[in-house]
Amino acid sequence: MSDFHLYRLLGLLGVLWLSGCAGPAVEQQAAKPEINPVLAAEHARRAMSAWEQGDRETAVEAWRQAVALNPEDPVAVNNLALALKEQYRFVEAVDLLERGLARSPEVAQLHYNLAVISELYLLELDKALAHYRAYQDLAGEEDAAVDGWIADLERRLQ
Repeated sequence: MSDFHLYRLLGLLGVLWLSGCAGPAVEQQAAKPEINPVLAAEHARRAMSAWEQGDRETAVEAWRQAVALNPEDPVAVNNLALALKEQYRFVEAVDLLERGLARSPEVAQLHYNLAVISELYLLELDKALAHYRAYQDLAGEEDAAVDGWIADLERRLQ
C-alpha cells in the first residue's frame, strides 16, 4: 500500500472516529434533592451566620442548599434573592423570586423585592407595577412610599 493510500485511510478513519465522538452528548440529570425542611433550616441558619460574618459566597451557597431542600420556604428564597441582588445577579434573583411566588403567591415580601429589582435594576416597569400592587394588596396596611412608587410607575407607563 502506498503512503498516499495509507494517509488517506488513516485520515478517513480519523474523520469517522471524530464524527462518532461528535454525536449528541448524553446528559446525566442530577438527582433532585429530596425535600428536607429540617436540613434546609440548618442550611438557612448557616447561611445567615455566614452572611453576618461577611462571608457572602458561603451564605449564598448555604441558601441555595436550603432552597433546594425546601423550595416552599419563602424566607430562604427571599434571602437568597437579596444576596444575589447584592452580587448584581439581578436576572437570577428575579427568576428565583418568580419561582418562589409560584409556590407562595401570598407572601408580600417576595412581591416587594421582585418589584424593586424589576424596576430599579432591570427596568421592567410593567412587572414592577404589578408586583408593587400585589404587595400593597397582601401587606395589610398602606405603605405611603409604595403608593408613591405605584403612582410614579403609572405616570411613566402612560
